[in-house]
Amino acid sequence: MEKQSYSDDYIKAVKVGRPPNISRLFPNSAALIVSGKYINRALAAKGKAATIAANGRNSFVIRGVLRAAQRANAAIIIEIAKSEGGRNAYCAVNYWNIARQVDAFCNEMGITVPVAIHADHYGIKNDDDIKDARVEIPTLFEAGITSIAIDASHLPDDRNLLANLELNSLIPKWAGLETEVGEIKGKEGLSTKEEALFLIQGLNAHGIFPDWIALNNGTTHGIEASDQGIQVELTKEIHKALEPYRVFGAQHGTSGNSSERLRRIAKETNTTKTNVATALQMISWGLEVNDYGNAFLDENGNFVKHGDRGVTDELWAKMQEYAQSKGWKGGDYKKLNLPFDNMMHAQPAGIKDRMVKGVEDFVYKMLTDVLYASDTAPIVIESILKNGSHDPGPIAERIEDPNEWTKEKIIKKAAGLVSDKGPAGNFDD
Repeated sequence: MEKQSYSDDYIKAVKVGRPPNISRLFPNSAALIVSGKYINRALAAKGKAATIAANGRNSFVIRGVLRAAQRANAAIIIEIAKSEGGRNAYCAVNYWNIARQVDAFCNEMGITVPVAIHADHYGIKNDDDIKDARVEIPTLFEAGITSIAIDASHLPDDRNLLANLELNSLIPKWAGLETEVGEIKGKEGLSTKEEALFLIQGLNAHGIFPDWIALNNGTTHGIEASDQGIQVELTKEIHKALEPYRVFGAQHGTSGNSSERLRRIAKETNTTKTNVATALQMISWGLEVNDYGNAFLDENGNFVKHGDRGVTDELWAKMQEYAQSKGWKGGDYKKLNLPFDNMMHAQPAGIKDRMVKGVEDFVYKMLTDVLYASDTAPIVIESILKNGSHDPGPIAERIEDPNEWTKEKIIKKAAGLVSDKGPAGNFDD
């Protein structure tokens, strides 16, 4: 990609629109890394559009997504989840190096679209996680994160809300914020309107206004094994109920859902953020996927590798052999990212280029033909210049009475909710 020229408006946006942590880390950078708040509002302003939040499980995915966003002139989010890039990560890309990679690639490739760096699925499953979070969350922002998802959805509804309240002081006011309700586990344990309202109303009462809420609306993470998929009508119902609180949807588990269903999510709901993880990983490796990113399996249950795409056939054979030695199948192949990252970088330039190109073409089609995110980059720049700040300010206002949302009343209200967290499973990202 040829280096882009920088317009006067773009240069002004870089000067005033980058959060303090980004300006400190990258003082000489020309990359427009911004708060997730700006990305959300740009998609909302366009209307009936969503952008991709791409899980950068390897650097080839990150490069490809940035190139696709540049082609589409679309605001974009690059993210990594706690399971992918936390302290017990299975990827070389992590919470603490992802911003540095994005910044370097943007400058190298002349990327001029705004990018948010999102810490996805910062999971809270018990009191120890809350204790760890008090130390760890500040380090994420020190390392360049500009948006975060606090995911306490595994907990009962009252503890979910209370965990969000307890940790909010650790998150900069300018940062993008996502919250989650209903453990993300597929067709069982679906989120309800009452659960979503409980969480958002409780946050609102305490002056906390999330940009996004993630639901269990029928998705799984990873490889979709059935045609159940995203429940559009359920999503519409919940989003309609939340409209007074100005919170938008974060759609998880898009891999394996049809393009038509994702178009409906973009057009018929208030979704502005769609997470894509497994599909991009598979494409970067050169595996056969359908038009919406679900990997094909042959009659023996093995992935189908294209000889002219992704990693070399020799490296793929080593990856398969390693997975078999570990007893890994299907979604467990994500664990190959860390042990084979250096081997991927050691391949010839032409091979690495095709890994990036495969991701770029897939994401470009998603942005332009499925999610309608084209030309949202200028909306962000215009908004930054209008605000004259890295912080666009709160998206909503307090309409709930804090006296009705004390800890005691939260516990009492939650006792009246009917919810099903669904069966146990491994759906962390």
